Amino acid sequence: MSDETPASYGRQRTAAAKNRTAIIDAAHELFAKNPLVPLSDVAKRAGVGIGTLYRHFPTRDDLILAAYRHDIERMTASADEVLQRQASAKAAFIEWFETLAGYIRVKHGLGDALHSAAAQQVVAESWGPTAAAVAKLLDACVAEGTVAPGHDPVDVIMLMSFLWRVAPTDEGVAQGRRIISTVFNGLSSPA
Repeated sequence: MSDETPASYGRQRTAAAKNRTAIIDAAHELFAKNPLVPLSDVAKRAGVGIGTLYRHFPTRDDLILAAYRHDIERMTASADEVLQRQASAKAAFIEWFETLAGYIRVKHGLGDALHSAAAQQVVAESWGPTAAAVAKLLDACVAEGTVAPGHDPVDVIMLMSFLWRVAPTDEGVAQGRRIISTVFNGLSSPA
């Protein structure tokens, strides 16, 4: 006879969910610094054993995709918060895209894991929420008069994709800001 009760089963599920979240958060942080970080370092940072990590993520690619999905979900959900924090919708738009670019640069450093069929499904799933976040930012910019109405959010994402190609250096950041300025000149309402 099992000693497991509904209450103990609930505690185990809660602990497993906390472990999964801790692993994903640790992976996000460590992959940003070094995409080739050993998974034992991820487990250590998350405060779990390597067996626990592998129970949640049987392969390195599984963990990379989970961290990527989590980052994109967090990013797309942040549009409202960025709009509330910034003094202008234009500043929020710029901050949001610079943050997105940082996530994408990490993605490019993760190599083959993000070129698999499973990864392409994750990327495809992220388009809708990402386009919705960009639409929200565009609408706010239109309302403040810094962007002309009628721009397609997916077109803007494609246009802004230059950001994940600039170098993650001070020079790259400066180059990105110059190009963002050029993009805004093109998106702006006529004087």
